[in-house]
Amino acid sequence: MAAETNLIKTADLARVREIDFTLMFSDSVKKLEEALGITRKIPKQAGSILKAYKATGTLQNGAVAEGDVIPLSKYEVEAVNTTEITLRKWRKATSAEAIIERGYDQAVSMTTARMLKDVQKTIRSDFFTFLATGTGTATGVGLQAALAQTWGQLQKLFEDDEVEAVYFLNPLDVADYLATAQISMQSAFGMSYVEDFLGLGTVFFNSSVPKGTIYATAKDNIVLYYVPVTGNEFGDTFQMTADETGYIGIHEYVDYTRMTAEDTVVNGMALFAERLDGIVKGTITAGGLSARLSGLTIGALTLDPTFDGNVTEYTATTTNATNTITATAEDDDAEITILNGETPVTNGSAATWVEGANTVKITVKNGDAQKVYTVTVTKNSA
Repeated sequence: MAAETNLIKTADLARVREIDFTLMFSDSVKKLEEALGITRKIPKQAGSILKAYKATGTLQNGAVAEGDVIPLSKYEVEAVNTTEITLRKWRKATSAEAIIERGYDQAVSMTTARMLKDVQKTIRSDFFTFLATGTGTATGVGLQAALAQTWGQLQKLFEDDEVEAVYFLNPLDVADYLATAQISMQSAFGMSYVEDFLGLGTVFFNSSVPKGTIYATAKDNIVLYYVPVTGNEFGDTFQMTADETGYIGIHEYVDYTRMTAEDTVVNGMALFAERLDGIVKGTITAGGLSARLSGLTIGALTLDPTFDGNVTEYTATTTNATNTITATAEDDDAEITILNGETPVTNGSAATWVEGANTVKITVKNGDAQKVYTVTVTKNSA
C-alpha cells in the first residue's frame, strides 16, 4: 500500500534539521561580517588562489628644474602571502543505542550544534594565526597606551584613507577594565566585542590572541574568501543543504549497515587581510600593577603583614610623634595619593593621619592600572 499523502518522513525531518544548522551558521557569519565591516566576499573559482600583496618603493624628489626630465618614482607590488583554501570535511555518527538511551534531541541535535561551534572555532583559530603574520608593530605601557600606539600606527599605514580600526585582544588583558566599565558587549561568531572601545574602534575578545598582544587592522583590509558548496558541480553531486551564501553544507542520513545517524559537514572559508603590512601587532609591555607596585614603601609605618602587592588591607603601627606618613614607589611614573579623611597628597609627600580616624587609604595608579590599599593605623608610644 502506498504511503499517505503529506506523510512526514524521516528524510523530511532531516531536511529541517539541516536547514536549522545552516541558518545558525549563516546568521553568525552575517553578524561577524557586520561587526568586522567586511564588504568583500570572494568565492573561490576552480584552479584559482588568492594572494596578499605589499607595495614598496621610493618617491623621488619633486623639486625638478624647469625643462629637466622628471625622475621616475619606482614602486613594486609583490605577493607576500598566498592564501590557498581547501574544502574541509567533518563527519559524526550517533548509534541507535545512544538515541534509545538519551533521545534524539540530546544524542543527535545537541552534538550537531556542538559540531557547528567547533567548526567556527577552527575558522577563528586560522584567522588569528594569519593575523600573527602581520608586519606592523606598536608598543605601549598598559592596555590603553598600547591600544593608542597601535591605533596611531594604523593611521600612519592608511594615512591616505579614512579607515575604521578593528582590534583583537585576549580577554585577560582587559578583564580588570571590563569589571568596572559601563560598556555594551555584543557577540558574533563565538566572539564578544565592543564597538567604539575607548573611542578607538571595535575590539574583539578571544583567547586565541596571545596574552599581552593586540592584533589590529583596518576594517576595509579584511576579506572573506570561501568555497561555495552549492551552485556548482560539487553541490549538484552531493546534494548538501546550504544557506544562500554557500558558506557551509550539511547532509544528514542514516547508515543502516551500522545503525547510525550520521552528519557530514563541509566548509571552506578563510578570513584574511589583503595587506599584510596593514596589520599591526601591538604589545602591552610590563608595567601592570604587579610590577609597578613591587617597590611601594610606606614610611613611618610598620606593616603587618609585610608589604605584598597582592594584599590590599593592612594593619600598621607607628611611633611617629607628628602622626605623618609618606608613600613612595620605585617607579617614577607611578602616581600615589595618600588620603586620610579629605587630605590628598602627591607621591613621596607626607600626609597627616588623625588619631581616632585610624584608616589611611593609599591609591597607587599608573596609566590605566590602579589599586587601593587600606591601612588601619594605631599609634605605639613605645
